[in-house]
Amino acid sequence: MFNRNKAKEPKIKAPRFQAFRDAYSVTKSVRPWIGIAIAAIFVVVLAIGIGIGISVGHPVYVGFISVPLSVLASLVFFTRIAASSAYVSIEGQIGAGASVLMAIRKGWTTTPAVAVTRNQDMVHRSVGRAGVVLTGEGTPAVRAMISDEKKKVNRLAPGVPVFEVVVGENNGEVPLRKLQKHLAKLPKKLSAHQMREVRARLKAVGGLSMPIPKGPMPKGIRVPKR
Repeated sequence: MFNRNKAKEPKIKAPRFQAFRDAYSVTKSVRPWIGIAIAAIFVVVLAIGIGIGISVGHPVYVGFISVPLSVLASLVFFTRIAASSAYVSIEGQIGAGASVLMAIRKGWTTTPAVAVTRNQDMVHRSVGRAGVVLTGEGTPAVRAMISDEKKKVNRLAPGVPVFEVVVGENNGEVPLRKLQKHLAKLPKKLSAHQMREVRARLKAVGGLSMPIPKGPMPKGIRVPKR
C-alpha cells in the first residue's frame, strides 16, 4: 500500500559541468599550460592570504577566507583565457565567422552562407534591431559578394539599414574575436515588430548548406556559480 501511493521522486539532475569541461578541453588543446597556470594562481593567491593572516596574527581565519578568493581568481583567469582560446581553435576554418555569429544568444538571427564561391569566400546575413549585417570572410573578392547581397536586401527590405563587415586582421576588417562586440555596438534602428518583418521578408532567400566549426564559443562558456 505504501509503495503504491508513494509519490515519484524527482530525478536528480546531474551537475551542469559539461560546458565547463568542454571549454577546458578546447582551452587545453590551444594552451597546454592552462592547468598549471590555474593551479599556480590558486596557490599564489592563497599564499598571499595566509601571509597577510600571519602578519595580522590570524593565519587560520584569513587563510580560510582566502580559499574562495583563490578559487574566484582562478575562474576569472580561466574564463578570460578560454574566451580567446575558443576563437583561436576555430580561426581559419571554413565558416568560422558564421559559428561566432550564430553563438550570439539574443537579438540576432544569422543565416550562414547566403553566398559562397568555389574559393570558399562566403557571406553570412544577420538580422537584428540594428538592421541587416552582411559579414564576409575569405579573399578580398568577398567585398563584391557583399555588395551583391546588399542589393538583394535593399530590394526585399527597402529602407532597412545594411551594414557591411569583413572578417580579418587588415585595416577596415573586424577580427574574429571582436565580431560579436562589433554587432553589439551597432545602433538600434528597428523596432521589434520591424525586425520580425525584415526577418520574414529575407527568410525566403535562405542560405546554403555548409559546415560550421563546432566547439564552445565565448558566449556559451559557463563556469560553476561562485
